[in-house]
Amino acid sequence: MRRTLVSIEVGTTKVCTVVAQAPNERSLNVLGVGMTQSKGIDRGVVVNIEEAASAIATSVEKAERVSGYRIDTAYVGVAGRHIASLNSRGVVAVSNPDHEITPHDVARAVEAAQAVAIPTQREVVHIIPRAYIVDGTEGIRDPVGMSGFRLEVETHIVTGEVMAIQNLIKSVQRAGIEIDDLILQPLAAGEAVLSDEDKDRGVVLVDIGGSTTDVAVFVHGGIWHTSVIPIGGSHFTNDLVYVLHTPHNTAEYLKLKYGEAMQDRPARDPDDPDAPLPEANPDDLIDADTLVVGERQKIHRALLNEILQARAEQLVEMIYNELQRSGYDGMLQSGIVLTGGGAQLPRLDELMREMLGVPVRVGRPRGLGGLAEAIDMPPYATSVGLLLWGLRHGQADDPYYAYHQPYGNGYGSYGHEGRVPIYERLKNWMRTFLP
Repeated sequence: MRRTLVSIEVGTTKVCTVVAQAPNERSLNVLGVGMTQSKGIDRGVVVNIEEAASAIATSVEKAERVSGYRIDTAYVGVAGRHIASLNSRGVVAVSNPDHEITPHDVARAVEAAQAVAIPTQREVVHIIPRAYIVDGTEGIRDPVGMSGFRLEVETHIVTGEVMAIQNLIKSVQRAGIEIDDLILQPLAAGEAVLSDEDKDRGVVLVDIGGSTTDVAVFVHGGIWHTSVIPIGGSHFTNDLVYVLHTPHNTAEYLKLKYGEAMQDRPARDPDDPDAPLPEANPDDLIDADTLVVGERQKIHRALLNEILQARAEQLVEMIYNELQRSGYDGMLQSGIVLTGGGAQLPRLDELMREMLGVPVRVGRPRGLGGLAEAIDMPPYATSVGLLLWGLRHGQADDPYYAYHQPYGNGYGSYGHEGRVPIYERLKNWMRTFLP
């Protein structure tokens, strides 16, 4: 039976609603897309509920008109600088007299892993089992049915600020939409652009948004580290505004039309940065507005790219530092996958390969049909990934809900009665969520 799913990505620069039907667990037929400019959102966080709700409602209405589908519920992405993560381990004794591990034991171990000190102003977004240890034997992905005395589970716990999450929920609900699930955006984007082989061999997802960059490290098939870097596409544009003295909309146009993350030759003499720019080929001069109404200027293309490269190098350095801090930088055979709107800056992948010495590619959503041409680009990886997450992990009989219940008391469909008991859902879940 085909399922119809809806995702809403509430970002700093855009709100995107996507409606799709799922013929199977690996593909989506896109029925409609509704996109509008974000309002009331700053650095991924709602700062004005009324404006955010209005933007969400506009996006939803556009998607409804195109798809002909009435939207009541949706999978919603959560991101922003308030997101943090930690790893935790839970340990329990196997309860069966014959020492055979059951889903009940697994659930107890995951519950034990949650016993960590989390500040009162923060709450859990995801608790994701990564691997299991049975009597000291590591690297076990599905312990059910094995024999042992002691079961341990390694989990990745994602948390967010209570007020930021509540304001996002209120904004979506005020737009007339109930939430099926809140999903960490880089986790969702990974569903759209990463293969199971990528996650198994080790890969870094770098999702460059409007004002922040989300970093997610996948190792041995699961997510092991997440973080947020406070640089996004808007910082590149703002640099152009400041240095070139041009309006913001002009700077954005110049970035998209002419910009590259690397320049072939320096715009200025590095030994004399105050020296005038060298003579340029007329084809390398760009006519643009200034901050003075009615005035025009000629911009040296090399200077434009020099500005962009400086910010790009800073971003790459911060990504490198984050990978060093994670401790998993030596386990990433599949390298780095770039996605998000900022990933479209030409030669950014080349710069990153040169600076970090690892494989780098730009990731696009896969397995799309229908109106796929509207969203098969890096900026829509999260929107597509939210749908895939709901398809693979959001079914009523999916035991992932056992590990994700901070919104189980009245938000969207979380609190519905009649769910299959947690312990009977675990084994099937581990087959689908863990590779």
